[in-house]
Amino acid sequence: MSENVPMLRVGLTGGFATGKSHALAEFKRQGAYTLDADQLAHRVIEKDQPAYQELLQEFGEGILNSNCEIDRKKLAQIVFPDETKLKKLNAIVHPRVFEEEERELTQLQSRGRKRPFIVIVDAALLIETGSYKRYDKIVVVFCSPELQLARLVARDSLSPDEAALRIRRQMPILEKVKYGDYLIDTSGKYCDTQQQVKQVYLHLLADYEQVARER
Repeated sequence: MSENVPMLRVGLTGGFATGKSHALAEFKRQGAYTLDADQLAHRVIEKDQPAYQELLQEFGEGILNSNCEIDRKKLAQIVFPDETKLKKLNAIVHPRVFEEEERELTQLQSRGRKRPFIVIVDAALLIETGSYKRYDKIVVVFCSPELQLARLVARDSLSPDEAALRIRRQMPILEKVKYGDYLIDTSGKYCDTQQQVKQVYLHLLADYEQVARER
């Protein structure tokens, strides 16, 4: 990756259904370059990717849909009740997501740009995987545990028990906030979240200017 272009790498994380995607979209509207690790994870398990065969070998053809593509919902039903299987899934997928992320960042950095080069990467397991250490700043999106549970039930059509189990597979949100340089509380109205994102972005612009001066 070229060292000639100053870049501020920002990790955006939180728990299931805490509002990371909304925050990422707002950061993009503010002018940040954005990457969604979940979209990269979709890419690395496509048929022509090595992770596809590894997942089939590990979990069997029951994870496929009628088009022989990996059905993420079927896969989730297998791995979330079993922590060992979840760890195996992550061990297959996460390294390839990191590779895709670096590839995307390299491409971004090779292009000309007319605005501050602040790249925000949305990744749910940033803290759990230790990859938060790869970023200059960390933004943690959170809401109350009760609201998080209700949102996940509604979003993914899960039972409260299923949703609670998935939440437990991640680091407790109140632990995650300890890693944040900046925090965004999405418990209120969407306009409140937007305002918080704007304020955080102003801080990130100042952080970027510091990085640029140091270069």
